[in-house]
Amino acid sequence: MNKKIGAWLLATTTIVVSCQEQDHKTTTDNPQHEVVTKTISKNTALMDPEKIDIQYPTTKKVVVEEDYFGTKVQDPYRWLEESVSDDKDADINKWVDAQSKLANNYLQNIPQRAALEKRLTKLMNYERYSAPFKEGKNLYFYKNTGLQAQSILYTQEKWDSEPVVFIDPNTFSKDGSVSLGGVSFSSDGKYAAYATSASGSDWRSVAIKETATGKLLSDKVDWIRYSGISWYQDGFFYSRYSESASKDKHTQENEFHQVYYHKVGTEQAADQLIFADRSYPKRLHGVEVTEDEQFWVLSVSESTSGNALYYKKAASKNEDFIPIVEDLKNDYNVIGNIGDKLLVYTNYQAPKYQLIAIDVNNPAPKNWEPVIRQTDNVLNDVRIIGGRLVAKYTKEITHLLSVYEMNGTYVGDVKLPNLIGVGAPVSLSGAVGKKDDAEAYFSMSSFILPNTICKFDVKTMETTVWRSSKVDFDPKDFQIEYVQYQSKDGTKVPMSIVYKKGVRRDGNNPTLLYGYGGFNVSLMPSFSVKRLPFLEKGGIYAVANIRGGGEKGKNWHEAGTKLKKQNVFDDFIAASEYLISEKYTAANKLAIEGGSNGGLLVGACMTQRPELYKVALPIVGVLDMMHYHEFTIGAAWAEDYGRSDDETQYKNLLKYSPVHNVKAIAYPATMIMTADHDDRVVPAHSFKFAAQLQAKHTGKTPILLRIDQKAGHGAGKSTQAQIGEEADKLAFLMFNLGMK
Repeated sequence: MNKKIGAWLLATTTIVVSCQEQDHKTTTDNPQHEVVTKTISKNTALMDPEKIDIQYPTTKKVVVEEDYFGTKVQDPYRWLEESVSDDKDADINKWVDAQSKLANNYLQNIPQRAALEKRLTKLMNYERYSAPFKEGKNLYFYKNTGLQAQSILYTQEKWDSEPVVFIDPNTFSKDGSVSLGGVSFSSDGKYAAYATSASGSDWRSVAIKETATGKLLSDKVDWIRYSGISWYQDGFFYSRYSESASKDKHTQENEFHQVYYHKVGTEQAADQLIFADRSYPKRLHGVEVTEDEQFWVLSVSESTSGNALYYKKAASKNEDFIPIVEDLKNDYNVIGNIGDKLLVYTNYQAPKYQLIAIDVNNPAPKNWEPVIRQTDNVLNDVRIIGGRLVAKYTKEITHLLSVYEMNGTYVGDVKLPNLIGVGAPVSLSGAVGKKDDAEAYFSMSSFILPNTICKFDVKTMETTVWRSSKVDFDPKDFQIEYVQYQSKDGTKVPMSIVYKKGVRRDGNNPTLLYGYGGFNVSLMPSFSVKRLPFLEKGGIYAVANIRGGGEKGKNWHEAGTKLKKQNVFDDFIAASEYLISEKYTAANKLAIEGGSNGGLLVGACMTQRPELYKVALPIVGVLDMMHYHEFTIGAAWAEDYGRSDDETQYKNLLKYSPVHNVKAIAYPATMIMTADHDDRVVPAHSFKFAAQLQAKHTGKTPILLRIDQKAGHGAGKSTQAQIGEEADKLAFLMFNLGMK
């Protein structure tokens, strides 16, 4: 999810507890959370997964009722919002342990799992690289030899010199649970500030290293969250929260985000406060510095869309920031400057985005000058490289790179290497380079093209392949279709469909439909080895580019937000119905998957149309829509969702909130996946959804809760942890779809 944060009024809901605190009773007689499950017979399992007899852990209920503007809403599993801790006797820990034992027992006994883990291990064992970048006089790139827990950052002086290890995250922890969360270099390349994250947390600590000697300095900067590192002279700007966040940093709301400046060689206690706003406790603030270090640019936001923009000239560092835009209606991102003109990437009066120039001496909107005007394609990104502008666009469901002169004169499109067929849709990263670099690098992939690093000359526009990944599969064995289907209200929605050649459209193919549908995020045709075992065994993989995403610009995104959020679910359900009507699959062969906001998508669709699916995989999902804004960064998502303390919005949220819409009916085989240290979408969402489903599900299909240990929302997960997670997911999916 996007990391901006919002400020809103305090909740107006009233919690009514129906008994005195000392008289709280549970509605069960067994609060010890025993697990009883029969050992899975491999012969029986292969024939009919629904013959496995599962007895779920007992989950106590505490009678809690909330009043939303006169509507009473029960929340019997409120106690599951407690944080998982080191206290083994805590009820929440006993319950989590019982759920984990049940899930592990089921998953480890699936006959296909061992073979899937072996195949995934072989597939993952390939060299993979990032696009290289230049800092100071040196070149840097990330590389993983295959099964290393974390990718290593290497450096070398020239392209033909031997690379050496610069930062090896595999030395941070024995189990690979501490990862590298980002690196930023000083303008002269002398220092590198790098962030680390423990157990996938969004909290970061920053250390500093000398690039020439590799010496680690004594500097340590903590309590960083939702922040970049932007160098200025002999230090850097960063954004942080106070130490009071340690009270319960994995669940409590984040308040009072502030910008500081750290000077190399000093203690954090001496860091200078650059900007703070006590009037809006949930706003997010960040300062960036232009490449020439002439301007400090302050961005202020309160949700996932829209930001205010301020600046100051670095030479006048003691003066206040000067406003350019103070409302939060549009997005503004400064990509650089030409003298006193800031180049700003924005959707102001351009739902498909444009690049404008703002003269700081005449910053009123009437004086803004278009540099790259809006086109029919969505402008995703612009970089200044080699004295030109390199722009990335989305055209339908593919990326392209276009080059412009600094005044906005169009030069041409970058010709991509023909690796998967002329015109085949691809996903591209933004080009990597600086304003004086002669060459730039970008990565390219598709559903059947592993990540490939390309180099292109900004002046000649010539492109060559620098590094290509070699994975143990043949892309010629697979086929991709790109279709448009009609949603409930007649809207045309794009979808990609991938399958092995020879698969027949006879309505009997196991199919996995994936979606996201929120926060302006676009799902592009990128590569993942994790879906290959499913495809190799005859499965069909489909990606629906539903509303709420950014594939078609700001209007497409907003058509799937707040009171229009049901459009997202309707689009996904329509994709399911299309796959069935066109004989790709059938309801008893169809699975759905989504993570984070996509977890909400799966939860909403499986509760609205349970008969349409055989398997559901909601992963780290936002599933309690009445409470999401009360945890960590949740309040920042209100621009997409709305809030339950708003009388107009709460009814809409209550209609689709997965936790609140579970009924006493049969549901698909469901594996809810979360992590004990997820401090973005707290695991309480998944805990409460699992408890509701296990209590009310009337069918024979399993309802499992898989809980990752020492992991977060997904970032920084070790290779071994990824393989184990994917083996569990694929085993559950394929087993319950009847795949052998």
